[in-house]
Amino acid sequence: MSENNFKCNFCKVCNGKGCIGQLPGMGGVRKNENFILNCSAWENVRNNNIERIKQFLDLEPEFRIPQITIAPMTGAVENIGFGQESDFYDAIIQAMHKVGVGLSIGDGYPDEKLKFGIEALQKIKIEAPQAETSVFIKPYSNERIFERFEWAKDCVKIAGVDIDSYNIVTMRNLVKLEKKSAAQLIEIKNHIKIPFAIKGIFTQEDIELVKEVKPDIVYISNHGGRVETRKGSTAEFFASHVDELKNYCDEIWVDGGIRSPRDVATAMALGADCVLVGRPFASALCHGGPQELCGKVLELSLLKYGF
Repeated sequence: MSENNFKCNFCKVCNGKGCIGQLPGMGGVRKNENFILNCSAWENVRNNNIERIKQFLDLEPEFRIPQITIAPMTGAVENIGFGQESDFYDAIIQAMHKVGVGLSIGDGYPDEKLKFGIEALQKIKIEAPQAETSVFIKPYSNERIFERFEWAKDCVKIAGVDIDSYNIVTMRNLVKLEKKSAAQLIEIKNHIKIPFAIKGIFTQEDIELVKEVKPDIVYISNHGGRVETRKGSTAEFFASHVDELKNYCDEIWVDGGIRSPRDVATAMALGADCVLVGRPFASALCHGGPQELCGKVLELSLLKYGF
């Protein structure tokens, strides 16, 4: 592995307060405003839905096994501090696969970021063809999105468009990202032959988009607080709209500030089919390598630590 200069501060609790202003880095926009809200809001949501969560936890244990997936992340060199982008994908994808976590990759500039992620998934697919894998492409022109899906089609089971990355102003200007219309997303949905996800659902406008497109998967996210969007947390948006959104898709995914088995249980009890975790997994890998990363996964397991 090449020499690394990790940017994570390895805070005891990853709550957005230790990396304010560090972007590039592990922080977010507006002094980590939404990053901090993401982390703090799950407790409020839990307190407001305690009876529903208790009913969920009364189910037989096999119905409480959490579906955890690593959130799609790129920019490992500039944001995390890896010496090479490819090192990050190989290390984190291999470790996640060994502990049964779903595997997700993201898109970025230059194209090698996506291609390194695809290469890491292809290695997994050789030994485990049934591994749960997904790719999320930035909202380029549809023609360019189709090209990227073609690169990844042999190693992913789910393909999605990361509509919230349109709100990364520098990226939008650099590679000409588009604010996707329902018609464009429907074209993408009809083009691919695998389940289609829309990532970055976080506003009322996004909900209206979901109603028209009816994707297979709705992925609630505000990009970990790293994009310019409205003030708020994914936890509260999820709790307020999950039941409505279930009418227009098959599955609901959510990320943002999930830090404990209680957070995982809260999301699942309210209707999440999958929870996704980003920074804590990347931080554990940087701090202690694959062994610490595996420990972080176990820490989030309901069955190991309970509620």
